[in-house]
Amino acid sequence: MTTACILAVLGSWLGFANPLYRLPLLALALPAGLAFAAARAPSATAAAKAGYWVGAAAACASLYWTALPLHDYGGLAWPLAVPAPVLMGLVLGLYTMALALLARLAAERLSPWLFGPFFALAWTVMEMARGTLFTGFPWLTLAAAFSPWPAAIQGAAFLGAYGLSGLLAGLLAWLVVCGPVSRQGLVAVAGLAALFFLGNGRAGQSAPRDGTIHATIVQGNVDQSRKWDPDSQLETVEKYVSLSRQAIKDAPTDLLVWPETTMPFYYQDHGPLAARLIDFAAAAGTPVLFGAPAYGRTLGGHVLFNRAYLLAPTGEEGTYDKEHLVPFGEYVPLGRFLPFIHKLVDGVGDFRPGKSEAPLRVGRLALGVLICYEAIFPELAQQRVEAGANILVNISNDSWFGDSAAPRQHLDLAVLRAVEQGRAIIRGTNSGISAVIDPRGRLMAQGGLFTTLTLPCPEVPVVSETTWYHRNHAVLTWAAPVLLALACLACAVLPKRRHGQPGRGITL
Repeated sequence: MTTACILAVLGSWLGFANPLYRLPLLALALPAGLAFAAARAPSATAAAKAGYWVGAAAACASLYWTALPLHDYGGLAWPLAVPAPVLMGLVLGLYTMALALLARLAAERLSPWLFGPFFALAWTVMEMARGTLFTGFPWLTLAAAFSPWPAAIQGAAFLGAYGLSGLLAGLLAWLVVCGPVSRQGLVAVAGLAALFFLGNGRAGQSAPRDGTIHATIVQGNVDQSRKWDPDSQLETVEKYVSLSRQAIKDAPTDLLVWPETTMPFYYQDHGPLAARLIDFAAAAGTPVLFGAPAYGRTLGGHVLFNRAYLLAPTGEEGTYDKEHLVPFGEYVPLGRFLPFIHKLVDGVGDFRPGKSEAPLRVGRLALGVLICYEAIFPELAQQRVEAGANILVNISNDSWFGDSAAPRQHLDLAVLRAVEQGRAIIRGTNSGISAVIDPRGRLMAQGGLFTTLTLPCPEVPVVSETTWYHRNHAVLTWAAPVLLALACLACAVLPKRRHGQPGRGITL
């Protein structure tokens, strides 16, 4: 069992994006190891311990990069910054501990044929809970490990990322607990093969489209340490204007996308720097989507927003305020009661969430905006498409995390949103990884890390048709926890299936 736990942790780290070596298939070692350890543990306590430490170690290893912004921009010494991913791992391990306990219960009381579906439901609900509770952090979704392989993730268009993760986990549970030569194991192998071959056929097809546009992403690669320096504001504006002007000369452009908080000043004041942008958009005849901080007035003073602007050549403006903020990055949870805790990154103050999910419109385009890590939440992309978005735009700034696995892991999650919703995603970042993703999860264009570039992409699909997952999102969201609850109830009333040989796992 110890060997299975070690392989699960190593497989998880090597399956997700990391700085050493990556093979997505190895990520399956995580559900395989957890299922095996839970079913073969000598007791429920042993299963819980195995589930906890496997989940905690896997999360800590994959999220090592969370220490970087705390040290580089938060001013914390390494001995204080390094514990951050460890603490995150210790919290996230609670989810896999609960999963292991449920799997142990099922292994004792359910038939082998039912164990796989039970584990699939439990895994799905675990990822859903991790993405919802305590503001949510659905970062290490199992399906995201396979984003580099579009053929492997097409199931997300029908089951969503959580459902696809659960299906993969359930098939692996059958394979390792029942054995590869058992009937369940053979069904698992056939299921994995069918997922790939059917997915390969779908990934090779063109998505339905209403038309296309030529989009250009401008990646300014502005030094994060100088970004908020007032003396650098004009330089930043001129850099983006100059790069954009040259991009438009090189190829006709229907939409320019600049990153999150591209403009480090209050554009809404319409001062000289804002006027420079308005003049540029008018002269270029091209709409520009960019990020900037914003504020609103209240009786108590001011509130701040992380805002995206869509500036049309006519001077008309549409805005979207980020609604899912980063805890301790953009606001301090319970800050009123914890005044000694300050934000861990540079900025202009505590932000407040926006309220509108309506797309930003210009001409035939309806742009559903996801700012920064909003792209990791399936429900936010779902809301944008429900509101009428025919293209999703993710503007972000991953400069905080340096040349680590974070930007790559972030891109992997954005790919899942494209497949789930059947929408192209234009992803503009300050320092990478900027990309355009088609509705099948294929990268149409991709830039590098920490380079200044313009990334043109013709033929970006404009889509109004929705996926099966989108149309049945509510049913799928409630079905998994309800079915799991019923299965747990059945386990609670059924007698144990094995006697006299604790730790031997499912009896075939």
